[in-house]
Amino acid sequence: MTHHKGIHHITLMAGDPKENVRFYTQVLGMRMVKKSVNQDDPGTYHLFYGNQAATPGSSITFFPWPRASQAKAGTGEVTTIYFQVPEDAKSFWKVRFEEMNVDFSEETVFGRSSLKFFDPDKVELQLVFEGDAKQKVENVDYPVDYKKAIQGFWGAKMLLTEEDSTAELLTSLFEFEKKADEGNVSLYQTNAPIGHSIILDTNPTRVPTKTGRGTVHHIAFRAANQSELDKMRRRVSQFGLYPTQIIDRHWFKSVYYRIPQGVLFEMASDDPGYAVDEDFEELGEHLILPPWLEDKRGQIESVLPELE
Repeated sequence: MTHHKGIHHITLMAGDPKENVRFYTQVLGMRMVKKSVNQDDPGTYHLFYGNQAATPGSSITFFPWPRASQAKAGTGEVTTIYFQVPEDAKSFWKVRFEEMNVDFSEETVFGRSSLKFFDPDKVELQLVFEGDAKQKVENVDYPVDYKKAIQGFWGAKMLLTEEDSTAELLTSLFEFEKKADEGNVSLYQTNAPIGHSIILDTNPTRVPTKTGRGTVHHIAFRAANQSELDKMRRRVSQFGLYPTQIIDRHWFKSVYYRIPQGVLFEMASDDPGYAVDEDFEELGEHLILPPWLEDKRGQIESVLPELE
């Protein structure tokens, strides 16, 4: 199987977990591919949504803290997340948003038609209409017809004070190429079918950040496996950055580091994937704990709110 570089997943902080589930599954029609806990705070959910095939490049994940204050995105962060939707699905999504009382505006993203809207925690999202629908995944429910459904990420935008240092990482480590400029906004892309685009928005004046619900915690980029991840980790060190050791996240292996512009990067392996510990057809239906937390299941379940 061909391995593509690009976005693996994006993780955010949210507020109410029930409202988060409702919006991403019932409004956006995404599949919950994993219901687990924050491994650093097991009393908090870690919720994963993706396309029906649960492929890398499609999963947006959340740490929901109901008491978290509202965030305000600023410099050194991912500020916009773009989902890729089949090119002929625009009228469907306009009608769906109107019926579900989702405010939206029509935009363009480097010549591509899009709809801009916000999730319950005021995260800026856009549907980018490009390409065709992926092949239907059998034995999986589709709240939105697969011919109109979100295919995965189109990309993400970062707000920075300068472009060059981040661009060097994108091109050297993750095989992105600069494709276009619009003023102080630049588009970088790979050849991946999804998760292929990063937009760097450069503003020399620093915009203050207020962290809380609605903040992107980190953006993760793809490595084929642990062997490639280890090679990429060594290259990060050569840039003078300080990557963590390889961390076992059970569904993938991870390395984290903060880039000079402040964004927290993760590199994550494609393997073993979300189906390593439950049947593919039942992804997201049960609370899954990594093996080292299984003996605390009763305690963990007693503090987590029930989700439908």
